[in-house]
Amino acid sequence: MIITRTPLRISLGGGGTDLPSYSDRYGALVVSAAINRYIFIAINRTFTNDYFLKYSALERVESIEDIEHPIVREAFLRHPVGPGIEMVSIADIPAGTGLGSSGAFTVGLLRALCAFRREHVTASSLAAEACEIEIEGLGRPVGKQDQYIAAFGGLTCMEFERDGGVRASPLAVSNETLRDLEEHLLMFFTGYSRAADVVLEEQKTKSEVGDRKMVENLHQIKELGLEVRKALETDDPLAFGRIMDRHWQHKKERSTAMTNPAIDSFYELAMSNGAVGGKLVGAGAGGFLLFYAEDQDALRVALAAEGLTEVRFTFDLDGSVVLVRD
Repeated sequence: MIITRTPLRISLGGGGTDLPSYSDRYGALVVSAAINRYIFIAINRTFTNDYFLKYSALERVESIEDIEHPIVREAFLRHPVGPGIEMVSIADIPAGTGLGSSGAFTVGLLRALCAFRREHVTASSLAAEACEIEIEGLGRPVGKQDQYIAAFGGLTCMEFERDGGVRASPLAVSNETLRDLEEHLLMFFTGYSRAADVVLEEQKTKSEVGDRKMVENLHQIKELGLEVRKALETDDPLAFGRIMDRHWQHKKERSTAMTNPAIDSFYELAMSNGAVGGKLVGAGAGGFLLFYAEDQDALRVALAAEGLTEVRFTFDLDGSVVLVRD
């Protein structure tokens, strides 16, 4: 049996510029952090002559081509290990909540398949193959940050080159700043979930046709990503918190589906109760609101009164790993 653990993520700056429709023309920069909320993938040999798959649904099929889950099907085609295989996926937080679950799932599954086949694989090659499956193989309108932060872990700056190359490097952040972020970053579930593809398709289409407003917005988001990196590496997390608010104001302009009256109300309430900045994590339209708060208690009380659930977290520094190899 093989069991892998792969972290989910929060995007800290530059999110959205990593879609190839933008990064392949202008280059991109994203700062992300892996958190201690995970997707676990288990692969086990069985005594049957089929594939038994357990995720949010159940599948029992005789051939890889019959697998309905597109990512599982593509990964098994690339790394055949069966038949006679059981695969189980368990997530700390459900999909569609903006924490990069699809990319983490793909990376974790590839890590498990390679371990099952006793193949050595690097974090960089894991992330690159996960991107190939989702973006090129399945044609999904997603970026590359989720796959790379899931593979590498930590607080990582990812630079996406116009030729498709990716440079991922850890932020030069002090332990004091790490502790400050873990104390002052608060995350709340809005009660909404959404398919990121729907929100990102509009950005992809407009970027591909060179829509001036969309491209200019993403240029500004990339600059804010650079500001985030500078603030964190110069030990100024409060400045980072204020940049988050500017980031959110720009992010809302990218799509009419980015937010809704309820989310706007939660955000305004947070800003008047201890938060200095925040944003929706992920593509938008639902999932989790992330805030940097000077007064954490006031923010928790205010949003709890609105029925929002806080999810506490620390940073994951390991990336996707094999937990059990039996």
